[in-house]
Amino acid sequence: MLPALVAPILLSALQAADLSKKEAFLRDKETRKDVRALKLPPPSAAPVLTLHNVWTSESLPVTLPATPPVGDAPRFDQLTRDHFTNQATKMDPRLFATVVAAAEKFHARYVEIVSGFRAPKYQLMLRKKGHEVARESQHPRGTAVDFRVAGVPTRVLLRFVRSLHLGGVGYYPESKFVHADVGPVRFWRGH
Repeated sequence: MLPALVAPILLSALQAADLSKKEAFLRDKETRKDVRALKLPPPSAAPVLTLHNVWTSESLPVTLPATPPVGDAPRFDQLTRDHFTNQATKMDPRLFATVVAAAEKFHARYVEIVSGFRAPKYQLMLRKKGHEVARESQHPRGTAVDFRVAGVPTRVLLRFVRSLHLGGVGYYPESKFVHADVGPVRFWRGH
């Protein structure tokens, strides 16, 4: 149903030019002084990487190249927050750089974040329930991230993360993710 003021204008435009209703409406809209269609800027040619938190189903688009991660770091902190308590912390910026570097290395455009910051309360609960959680985990410090890269086998991702000599690297072949932290250099295998 068209508003009473627009209907006569459209009807006369239709009769005059044998235009469809849509064409007549768009032509009328362009000529009115009070309404102007905005021209959007052309889409960016830069590739976009999507970081996706598997627990919160939130995504963070990152325009590549993403170095230095000045604007994306606070958003990465929010994306990697504890999904159980909803608390966030300032994550070590080297973790963001590691995740982005892995995606760039394998030309991937999608990375899943399995775990980032864990509040001490959630960390304790996981330990009590018997999950594979280290007593001195880097997660509650904001210095660890567990992730997987779409289309990249976990073992291949593991080799790349280990080659960075960033800190601790955990390999979880059954869960299909790699743990990276900025603590002491060490390696372990989980489930």
